[in-house]
Amino acid sequence: QVQLVDSGGGLVQAGGSLRLSCAASGRTLSSYVVGWFRQVPGKEREFVAATSWSGSKIYYVDSVKGRFTISRDNAKNTAWLQMNSLKSEDTAVYYCAAVASIFVPQEAYKYDHWGQGTQVTVSS
Repeated sequence: QVQLVDSGGGLVQAGGSLRLSCAASGRTLSSYVVGWFRQVPGKEREFVAATSWSGSKIYYVDSVKGRFTISRDNAKNTAWLQMNSLKSEDTAVYYCAAVASIFVPQEAYKYDHWGQGTQVTVSS
C-alpha cells in the first residue's frame, strides 16, 4: 500500500502561482500512475492532470493546459503540480491520487490511493 500526503496549497492572487506536492510512503511511487484532481463543494471531483509511472504519458484537462504542469521524481517518491496563471475558477481542494495501472485513467473512481487534499484559493 502507498500512502500519499499532498501539500502546498494556499491563498494566492489571480495570475499567481503555486506548486503542490504529493509525497508517497509505504511503497515506491514508481509503480503507480499519479493523478491530480480537484473538488469544490457540491460538485464532483474533477480530473486535472495525470502522468504515467515513467512520466512519458501526461494528460491535462483542457482548462489547465498551458498553465499547469505535472511532474514526478520517482527517486524522491514525489510528484508535483506546478500551477501558473491561476484563475479564480481554479479555487478548489486539490487531491493527488495513485493507481497501479498500465493505463492513465482520468476517472476518479479508478484511483485507489488518495491524499488528504490541500486547499487552493485564488482571489480575484
